[in-house]
This record gives sequence, structure tokens and C-alpha cells, in this order.
Amino acid sequence: MKYFVLLAGDGELGPWDQLTPEDQQAVLEQFGAFDAACEAKSGVEMLGGEALEDGSMATTLRTRGGELTITDGPFTEATEQIGGFYLIEAPDLDTITELCRSLPAYDIEIRPVVDMG
Repeated sequence: MKYFVLLAGDGELGPWDQLTPEDQQAVLEQFGAFDAACEAKSGVEMLGGEALEDGSMATTLRTRGGELTITDGPFTEATEQIGGFYLIEAPDLDTITELCRSLPAYDIEIRPVVDMG
């Protein structure tokens, strides 16, 4: 099954630009450890993943009454920022949850991907 892993907020870390260079390096090492753990785990395949720019860089498209509007900025005003994502094939939710323990202390949301086939 495919799972979408959303790094939904800074959690205990605080914003990236407020971390010291040493703390940033430690976070990057944790991401490397997560990648390695996924690669080593039987039945798990990392399908994609990226860090995202700050929400102020977003463009939001909304359709209301059949009319499309385009605005700068995130979909909603929120104190939390979406920092990045992974798309991972894994046998079950327990496997994904176990692997995510090695990620930095972000707020993380995991969702199964709907199989439309």
C-alpha cells in the first residue's frame, strides 16, 4: 500500500531558519537515517519525497461557482507550515509509523493513498 507522509509542522524543532547550523546538520542527518532505514526495510520502497518552500511561496487555486481564482499564499492561514512530504510503498501502517520514528521531531501526518485502479 502507498502512504503519504506529510511533515506538517515544525513540532519541537522550531523553524528551519531559526536553527543553528549545527542543529540544521543534525536534522539533515536524521533525514539521511530515515532514507537509509526505508531502503533497508524489506517491503518498503521510497517513491518520492521533497522539502517544500515556505507557505508564503504558495499559489492557491480555488473554484467557486465554476470560476477559478488564483491567489498568492497558502490555502489557509495557519501557524504551522508544511515542510515536506514522502510517498512510500509499505506493507502496512505499523511499518510506516516505525520508520517515521527516525525522522526529526516534526508534526507528521500519515495517510493511505487511495488506489483508483
